[in-house]
Amino acid sequence: MSKRRTFLKLGAGSLVLAPIAATAGPLLETVDQTTGPFYPDELPLDSDNDLVWVEGRDQPAQGIHTNVVGRVVTPRGKPIAGAKVEIWQCDARGGYHHPDDPNDVVRDENFQAYGSTVTDADGRYRFRTIKPVSYPGRVPHIHYQVTTPEGSRLATQLYIAGYPGLEEDGVFRRIDGEARRQGVQAEFGPNPDGSAELLAEWDVVIA
Repeated sequence: MSKRRTFLKLGAGSLVLAPIAATAGPLLETVDQTTGPFYPDELPLDSDNDLVWVEGRDQPAQGIHTNVVGRVVTPRGKPIAGAKVEIWQCDARGGYHHPDDPNDVVRDENFQAYGSTVTDADGRYRFRTIKPVSYPGRVPHIHYQVTTPEGSRLATQLYIAGYPGLEEDGVFRRIDGEARRQGVQAEFGPNPDGSAELLAEWDVVIA
């Protein structure tokens, strides 16, 4: 069985995530941010949760392969099942797969660039993608859009915790308050399973 098929079969439930930390009050909602200009104008034919392998191609994407996992929960910490989670980002060469991207680079056609999944009964999601890289004028980030079964929608961005220059990024700097800024950062570190792929864990809190 290919690595891609194994990944899709295992899904989010294959990882044991740390429990949501108990709090005296509601969890801080994840900050709403711009979708940016490069949300796909046309979704790719292959738009699953593995952005590293594109269906029909025989080479994986360039870049540092990374598993991004987490939960979608309410401010009370209740898991939200059946939420649609979408991500999109530039490839390892710094190019978005979008006709309006002016960045003059040769796109990595082995990178899916966009993916989607649906949270399981415990609110968990999982993607295999690449560690985000910088884009002209922006620090590395992954775009997210989360839509709950009730229709609530949140567009936000995930950043590498402690990345140099993060505070100078115009979009990040508009986030009000240190707690909210910390809430959109995650460590991209070694995977406990011993694989060469990185692991980032990030929960999305949406009302």
